[in-house]
Amino acid sequence: MAFWEQKSLAEMSSQEWESLCDGCGKCCLNKIIDDETDELYYTNAACKLLDTKKCHCTKYETRFDYVPDCTVVTIDNLPQLDWLPDTCAYKRLYNGLPLPSWHPLITGNKKKMHKFGMSVSKKVVNEERVRDIEDHIVMWPLNVKD
Repeated sequence: MAFWEQKSLAEMSSQEWESLCDGCGKCCLNKIIDDETDELYYTNAACKLLDTKKCHCTKYETRFDYVPDCTVVTIDNLPQLDWLPDTCAYKRLYNGLPLPSWHPLITGNKKKMHKFGMSVSKKVVNEERVRDIEDHIVMWPLNVKD
């Protein structure tokens, strides 16, 4: 039985916790919250540090030097991070759901995740190239395939 099926999120080692991240890059997308409705909208404008093809942070260890408001997902703040996509392993496990069949911990690599379109690979633009963020609202980050 896999560690994520045996342990609670709180019981995981830091290495196990980090390995839960599928590296989809969806959490690195800029989001908009409608002031009137509080509705959350994803955009295809990605953090300036995101490698938009490989879906990983190019400065992960020092990202706070460049993006001070980058969020660290922890067991303590996870319940408040309602902007995490439904595909997020942290959110899924917290809500008692299994990892999706395309998750790299199950498949052994990211190829299936990219093949099913579950990552931001080749779908995003660097936030520094965006003028009007409202013109970049997208629906595809909401897709969930198991």
